[in-house]
Amino acid sequence: MGVEPLKREREEVPVTPTTVRPTLTPPPSIGNKLRRLAFQLAWAVFARWTPAPLHAWRCRILRLFGAQIAGGAAVYPDVTIWAPWNLQLAAGACLGPGVDCYNVAQVSIGRDTTVSQRTYICTASHDHRDPAFPLVTAPVQIGAKGWLAAEAFVGPGVEIGEGVVAAARSVIVRSVPAWTVVAGNPAHSVATRPPF
Repeated sequence: MGVEPLKREREEVPVTPTTVRPTLTPPPSIGNKLRRLAFQLAWAVFARWTPAPLHAWRCRILRLFGAQIAGGAAVYPDVTIWAPWNLQLAAGACLGPGVDCYNVAQVSIGRDTTVSQRTYICTASHDHRDPAFPLVTAPVQIGAKGWLAAEAFVGPGVEIGEGVVAAARSVIVRSVPAWTVVAGNPAHSVATRPPF
């Protein structure tokens, strides 16, 4: 097995905008469950135990399972990813230690954005108005040059603009405009940042 040239590692993966519409989703198929099981086994055997600096290795494993990851992205070994085929990371994006990415729907993270330790990104919930509690999904998009501090929560259908900073333990359940600093539960604007 040869080493791929560095040039391939640096190619760009565009982060595509999403149209946020929660949709009722049927339960995962047997094929989906088997695919996720195969990924979980591969991650446990080939990635979870690896030293933190081996981001390129872990990104390769995620790509094998359909993730779209640009060169220079970083994924820590103890990250939990539900469906790598629903993950897009732009160049320089980082999923920090202990991040839980429950990406039943698409999760897109922009260039040079850091998702800090133990943050929870959630693309699915249940319709509490229906006695059967059907699964409802909506994509999450996080813009470039942002920072979600430790233990933040991002709910289904949220679009976080470019340059947004979310304070530790922020609960983000509504979309956030670009260059805003948010904090609290639910997250609210506490400041703005100058664009750069």
